[in-house]
Amino acid sequence: MVPTKPTRTTNPRLAPLAPGGPTENRADRARSEPMAVIALGDGRYDVVVRGGAAYTVSLDEGTCTCPDYRYRERRCKHRRRVAIDVTERRVPAPDERDATCAACGDPAFVAADAPDPAYCAACTLAPGTLVRDRERGDVLVVVETLRERATGVAVGDHTVADHPTNDGYDPRDAVVEAVYPTREATPDALRERGVRTYAFPRARLERLSR
Repeated sequence: MVPTKPTRTTNPRLAPLAPGGPTENRADRARSEPMAVIALGDGRYDVVVRGGAAYTVSLDEGTCTCPDYRYRERRCKHRRRVAIDVTERRVPAPDERDATCAACGDPAFVAADAPDPAYCAACTLAPGTLVRDRERGDVLVVVETLRERATGVAVGDHTVADHPTNDGYDPRDAVVEAVYPTREATPDALRERGVRTYAFPRARLERLSR
């Protein structure tokens, strides 16, 4: 294995997870030493240590560019710290990315391939959620939030994006299927009964209940 020098980053915020904790082994040091974990994408993370040096961890490959891993191939403190931060939801997992929720504006982790605008878990409209159509004022019940975006969902001769009633909404927005209040609100039951569903850009719907 060819040795590589650690990179240096500009002034990240370093902090221990357990200040003053034990330092007898790598697991202890992963929590007690000040570090900062920065997600790079594709399952790679920079772990910045005191002095500004950074070692790159690949969770998918189980590697780190630090000397402890290069020369001993041990599960170093940097790999442990990344695993802790991913598990405790401080950084996105390898199949996730950072985003800003388009509804509440809070930071969120979303699927790596999720397009913008993206929504946090709390603002993703689940089946059965009551919503109000911002344009007409009607109250509806969410049937399903589709993975497809407004440009890819057909409504008659239009897509959701270019339907005249959706002018001004982001054409890349998520699409939500909803119905007027009914006893049945699961996709299969509604289709079996022939109940008409309506497709909306997510931003057009205002949540009325959680």
